Amino acid sequence: MCRQSDGQASPAASACDESREAKFPWHIGVCDAHCHPTDTMSSIASINNMRARALTIMATRSQDQDLVASVAAKSGIRDRAALEGEHGVQNTSSLVVPAFGWHPWFSYQLYDDIDDGTGGGGNATYDPSAAKAEQKATHYSAVLSPTPDEKFIASLPDPKPLSSFISETRQRVLDAGTALIGEIGLDKAFRLPWPWNAADQSERDGTLTPGGREGRSLSPHHVKMAHQVQVLKAQLRLAGELGVAVSVHGVQAHGVLFDALASLWKGYEKEVVSRRKQKLVAKGAEDFSSSDEDDEYDWTTDEVPRPTVKRYKPKPFPPRVCLHSFSGSPQMVSQYLNPAIPLKVYFSFSTVINLSTAGGESRFPDVIRACPDDRLLVESDLHCAGEDMDRLLEDICRKVCDTKGWSLEEGLQRIRKNYEEFVFG
Repeated sequence: MCRQSDGQASPAASACDESREAKFPWHIGVCDAHCHPTDTMSSIASINNMRARALTIMATRSQDQDLVASVAAKSGIRDRAALEGEHGVQNTSSLVVPAFGWHPWFSYQLYDDIDDGTGGGGNATYDPSAAKAEQKATHYSAVLSPTPDEKFIASLPDPKPLSSFISETRQRVLDAGTALIGEIGLDKAFRLPWPWNAADQSERDGTLTPGGREGRSLSPHHVKMAHQVQVLKAQLRLAGELGVAVSVHGVQAHGVLFDALASLWKGYEKEVVSRRKQKLVAKGAEDFSSSDEDDEYDWTTDEVPRPTVKRYKPKPFPPRVCLHSFSGSPQMVSQYLNPAIPLKVYFSFSTVINLSTAGGESRFPDVIRACPDDRLLVESDLHCAGEDMDRLLEDICRKVCDTKGWSLEEGLQRIRKNYEEFVFG
C-alpha cells in the first residue's frame, strides 16, 4: 500500500504511484461521460496533454454555452471513427463531445413560454410586454420558495424565455455535429446562494467562469419542482426531436425524474412478449426485436430487397439517457430497465459524488452489480481539465472493474463500447 506522510509523497509512494500508473491500460481509451472543464477555462489547454480519450463537456447556464461550443469547435469529435486508435498526438484535436443544457440549479432564470400541447402556452409567470421590473418580481415569486424579498429579487438576472434557449440549443447541437443535451435534470436539495457582498467579491477566484456558487453560503430559497420539471421536459423534447442523447442530473428526486420521463414516453411503450407467447410462434415467423425503427427497402422485381439507411423518427423523448453520478438504489436501476421503456438508460459513476460519503461507499457495490454490463459509464464530474481529471477517471474505472470482477483490460473495453453506443447510438 502507498502511504503519505505529512501531506508529502515519500519516494516509496512516488514509485508505487508510477507502478500503478504504468499498469493502467490508457491505450484502450477512457471516455469521461460527464465533466465541466469550462468552469475553469485556464485548464482547457491541458486537454491536449490528458490521457483520457474523450471528454463529454457539459454546459449548465448562460455563461458557459458559448464556451463549450468554442472548445468543441477546436477539439470536437465529429464521428465514431475519431475515437479509434491509441490516444496520442494525432488525436489531440478530437477529444471533446459537447453537451448543451440548462442545469436545474439555474432553472429559475428561465420563464416558460412554450405551449407543450396541454394548453396555456407555458406557465405564464412573465409577460415580456409589461413592465420589466414588475414582471421580474412576478416570475421569481412564482418559481422560488419561500418567496424572496425585493432585495434578493433585484440581485437576480432578468429571466430569459425558455423558447429562446431551446432555439439556441437546437442550433448549437446542429452546428457541433456530434453533441448531447446536458446537463439537465431535477434537484430537490439545491438552494440558491446569497447575493454577492463586497467582502465576497474581493475574494472571488478570477479563474472561474461566472455564474456558479463560487463558495457563497446558501439561502433558504429553492426552485419549485413544478418549474424544474417544465424546463427539463422542454429539453428532453428537443433531444427527442434531434435524436441525441442526454446527460441527466437527479438529486433527491429519483421518483419525480422517472415520472417526468415516463410522461413523455407514454403511448410509445414497447410490447413485452411473454416467453409462453414466443414459444407459440413459429421460429422466424415474427420479429420480437426491441427496435421501433422502420427499415426502408429498395424493392425491385429482379433483385433481393436491400436495406437502406435507417432514418431517425423524432419522438417526444430522447433515444438515450445517462443518469450521471447515479445515486439511486438497485431497485431504481431495475425500474429503468423495464423492457417496455422505449429509450435506453445508462448509469454513470464518479468518485467525487458516488464515493464521497460513507453512505455512498456502502451503496456503491450493490448499485454497480445491479447495473447491466452494457449500460455502465464512468465520469470525473470535475470542473477543470488535466492530471486530476485523469486521476479521477482511473480511480473510478479501477473501482468499477474491481466490483464487477473484470480485469482492467476487459472493463475498459466494455465501458469504452458503452460510451460509443451512448453518444452515437
